[in-house]
Amino acid sequence: MVDELSPETVRRRIERDDDFDLLDIRDDEDYAEGHLTGAERVSIEELEETVVDRDWADDVVVYCYIGQTSVQAARLIEEYGDAERVASMAGGYDAWEPLESSTAD
Repeated sequence: MVDELSPETVRRRIERDDDFDLLDIRDDEDYAEGHLTGAERVSIEELEETVVDRDWADDVVVYCYIGQTSVQAARLIEEYGDAERVASMAGGYDAWEPLESSTAD
């Protein structure tokens, strides 16, 4: 079973500059409109083609729109990649956006 991390946990890891791969599997247009700091845009199709050959960090966090497709992507990495720990961000990017606006006050 794939672990799920809260957006708050992912935010803390980004702020601490932890060493992990952060993958955004949303559409190119949505990624261009906004994404998490340090996130790499990778489509599911690209992931399927490169998961075995890629040099993964020990930790990988994947996010999508609402946290469902990212669980599938995380399972793929867990199964075929060489990462030690793989997690999905609970609630996806939709859960992140309210955090962004609440921290601006």
